[in-house]
Amino acid sequence: MDRLVILGGGESGVGTAILGKKKGFEVFVSDKGEIKEKYREVLEHFEIEWESGDHTEAKILNADVVMKSPGIPDKVPLVKALVAKGIPVISEIEFASKYTDATLIGITGSNGKTTTTMLTYHLLKNGGLNVGMAGNIGDSFAKMVAEQDFDQYVLEISSFQLDGIVDFKPHIAVITNITPDHLDRYEYQFENYIASKFRIAMNQDENDYLIYDADDEVMESWLKKNPVQSKLVPFSVKRKLEEGAWLEDETIKIKLEHKTLEMSTDILALEGQHNVKNTMAASMAALLVKVRKETIRQSIQSFQGVPHRLEKVLKINHVEYINDSKATNVNATFYALDGIKKPIVWIAGGVDKGNDYAELMPLVREKVKAIICLGVDNTKLKESFGNVIDLMVETYSMEEAVKVAYKVAERGDAVLLSPACASFDLFKNYEDRGDQFKAAIKNL
Repeated sequence: MDRLVILGGGESGVGTAILGKKKGFEVFVSDKGEIKEKYREVLEHFEIEWESGDHTEAKILNADVVMKSPGIPDKVPLVKALVAKGIPVISEIEFASKYTDATLIGITGSNGKTTTTMLTYHLLKNGGLNVGMAGNIGDSFAKMVAEQDFDQYVLEISSFQLDGIVDFKPHIAVITNITPDHLDRYEYQFENYIASKFRIAMNQDENDYLIYDADDEVMESWLKKNPVQSKLVPFSVKRKLEEGAWLEDETIKIKLEHKTLEMSTDILALEGQHNVKNTMAASMAALLVKVRKETIRQSIQSFQGVPHRLEKVLKINHVEYINDSKATNVNATFYALDGIKKPIVWIAGGVDKGNDYAELMPLVREKVKAIICLGVDNTKLKESFGNVIDLMVETYSMEEAVKVAYKVAERGDAVLLSPACASFDLFKNYEDRGDQFKAAIKNL
């Protein structure tokens, strides 16, 4: 019996444990931190051996295969020891994909991947397909493969998950965009991060598809130097394309393998140029798995979007409050500032992942009337924008930040929480940050 060791007892770890047990592996789960009670109960139920609070090396270095949770870097000594012994260290999507014959749609990118994943799933489900959605969102892919039998999976995949693939091969891959993010995990080399994202297409062949943003210079230049085997399906909002999706007179036009589809951007439930692109990518994926055009049009109109992503919370005294807590990097915040057509009181800050705020400067000068810093260390925000914004206030709790915004904002303004940073200094995660923002607004 092969021994499967799982590092990390969270969603992906426990999902892999269930699937491994079902497929006849001897399974052991090890987590250096605390395993949540709900996951401990699942492991007990399936009679899977586990430990938390430490890694017992003797029980790990005898593995035949190791599934490493995406949060654990490759550089930790235990992972290095496993690799040195020649033990395969893979990600959950790699492990799970071996046990399903379903059509896989894999979606990655620095921003927009959650929206594109949810929208693609929405289109396929409304198209009557037997489809599951997993990966970085909702249930783990491994748990779904163990417990369900779907014909298609729409998977949101992070670069960390792609680092641990060997044979994983989606029939349709989507890369929404690539901007510097998580560079702390990639030796601060942008090239390493780009290479990681393109791993999604590394096993694809000429029968598979890669949907990508042709306006993204990073991707265009990478593809010139590193050609892929799959069929390239570009989308653009800047120029007309021979094949793919483009924008013409506020109409999305798609031409794909003898199929054409046109939709006015007026029907999109989501605002902003980036959501036009997300819609293009999801619509093309849906067309490739034979969802009807009319279904695609109707479903796009009914799509509600993602919590904590440009989520309109309330209007108070003609001031709109918008929760964009999911914007954990500069590029995501760029989309938010770009998409809002009103003067903005901007709440920003948190844990900086090596941010360069320069690309936000034109938008901040044009639209932002005040910045409310919300983080333990706001030095970089103050250095970047201190000279261009008249009003900058430092705050140390969400309640305080929202009260200051309420005082500063005038009729016709928008108060935008779009931090451009991770949330771990003052909050559990970006959801907690967004929930606290919504609660504070309701308490005004």
